[in-house]
Amino acid sequence: MKLLLTLGLFVIFSLNSIAQETVIKEKQKEQTVEASCGICQFSMEGNSCDLAVRIDGKSYYVEGAKMNDHGNAHSAHGMCNEVRQAKVIGKVVGDKFIATSFELIEVEGGGHDHGGHEH
Repeated sequence: MKLLLTLGLFVIFSLNSIAQETVIKEKQKEQTVEASCGICQFSMEGNSCDLAVRIDGKSYYVEGAKMNDHGNAHSAHGMCNEVRQAKVIGKVVGDKFIATSFELIEVEGGGHDHGGHEH
């Protein structure tokens, strides 16, 4: 009887673990989010300009990507001056978004920041 009970509990815990892994994987599908400077554009608390995303109206600082990896944050289309769109994969853990992939979507009408010069 103890063996049967132990086996039953093992099966239940195993199924629960598989279900939790499935939920985590589902939460890590690619999604398009708002991305910008947490302080300058999303009015978040902080000590410096850092990359943040807004998902379902809530803002999170990003771990796994940095603003400077995506151009000059203070240029005309930089993330300290405007909210951009990004394709991301990751998950929210506490008050952070842990990014496993972060791709900034190009700004329409030229695709890159000219840094003050014209073509």
